[in-house]
Amino acid sequence: MIENKHFKKIVFTKETLKVDEYDNCSFIDCDFSNSTVNNIVFFECEFITCNLSLCKTQNTAFKDVKFENCKLLGIDFSECNPFLLVLNFDNCFMNLSSFYKLKLKMRTFKNCSLQEVDFSGSDLSNSKFINCDLKSAVFDRTILVKTNFTSATNYNIDPENNKIKGALFSKDGLIGLLGKYKINIK
Repeated sequence: MIENKHFKKIVFTKETLKVDEYDNCSFIDCDFSNSTVNNIVFFECEFITCNLSLCKTQNTAFKDVKFENCKLLGIDFSECNPFLLVLNFDNCFMNLSSFYKLKLKMRTFKNCSLQEVDFSGSDLSNSKFINCDLKSAVFDRTILVKTNFTSATNYNIDPENNKIKGALFSKDGLIGLLGKYKINIK
């Protein structure tokens, strides 16, 4: 186990992580793109300005992990270890990623691009999408109870196919809820 260590400007596409558990570590300006972090535990870690695009995360444990200013293109988070999974994202580019069937209650996605992200079957109860672009994101049988979309844009959520009781939406976002009905809103 490695504790309280800062990793800066390391290219993990050439080096692999040496141990299986990282506790309270920071990864700053690191490149994990196309690398494999399978079966590794990250506990109370932060990734700042890192590229994790297409990173393999099978059975990876992200326990109270924060991603800030990161590129997370095409990551399949549904392959992660779901036990104590806690993720928060701030100013991240996450297009084409998947959170299929994950429990993500009370999570925050802030200033993120979430285009074409798959949230099918996920539980996003009490989560917040603050200034996020959800263009072509998939919400199918998703639990969105008390989820906040008031400043999110470009979402398309079918109220008949998702649980949205108590969810918050802005008036400008109504088209994202009613789009399937092909009606005009003025």
